[in-house]
Amino acid sequence: MSSVSTSNGARSAFSYCVQQVRNYDYHHYLCLLELPQNMRKSAFAIRAFNVETSRAMDVASDPRIGLMRLLWWQESIDKIFSNKLIEHPVAQALSSIISEHKVSKIWLKRSVEARIKDAQREVTDIQETVEDLERYAEDTVSTILYSTLQSGGISSTVADHAASHIGKASGLLLLLKSLPYHANRNSSLPYIPLKVAEKHGLLVSEGGKYGIRVDSREGLCNAVFEIASVANAHLKKARELKVPAEARAVLLPAVAAQVTLDTLSRVQFDVFDSRLTRGILGIPPLWFQLKLKWCSWRGKY
Repeated sequence: MSSVSTSNGARSAFSYCVQQVRNYDYHHYLCLLELPQNMRKSAFAIRAFNVETSRAMDVASDPRIGLMRLLWWQESIDKIFSNKLIEHPVAQALSSIISEHKVSKIWLKRSVEARIKDAQREVTDIQETVEDLERYAEDTVSTILYSTLQSGGISSTVADHAASHIGKASGLLLLLKSLPYHANRNSSLPYIPLKVAEKHGLLVSEGGKYGIRVDSREGLCNAVFEIASVANAHLKKARELKVPAEARAVLLPAVAAQVTLDTLSRVQFDVFDSRLTRGILGIPPLWFQLKLKWCSWRGKY
């Protein structure tokens, strides 16, 4: 009876993970469906963990509550790797895959710790360079790809290298897409680095503190273009690598990143253009799925 109950609990936990990814990270949900059957459970658990941590600050009415959620996840990762039971479906799913696969604690910890550090920043504490954004993107996005490769038993330096580039590209584009949300919520643009803002006439200083202008659409589009160009360069580098065939499906988020880049280009890099929010990443859902299926079938990313 106990083993049946445990089995039902694990099944329920994994179902919860799939539903969370489907509800809050739909394009990655579609990417994960292209993975081999034996890799999907662990991939959905890892991606659901990312959903939980990435949304922590956004769903909280008080930033302190959001930070508490992130700190809870930081502590939970330690408990999971110490085989301690945690009453949360995503934590339970992670516990299950960690016992079955060689998933490194370092990547999951690094991901949540980067989000904690970002959550603790003041609105006026702006990143200085694009390289700072790239580090944050790698810490929060590439680490999810590293963990997914590990959980699938894929050990390849080349695949990890490609995952690093794709994570940086995806992370940078995600930060750019989040700019309207932050502008509406805090009247700030926290992910335009100081040096980029200064270059494009967006930097303002008051009382010894810096801020980014939100009223210069041309300057903002130029700044977005500069950061998007860095993301594009990462995608090109990832595609130049000779990645093992078994790792390519894990790297399909590169397709989503490319779609985002193409949509940004179509709207002249205006992140406030409503076309960015249509369909899936700015294109009709069926078209996105066809692109994904085509790349998956051809072994491309």
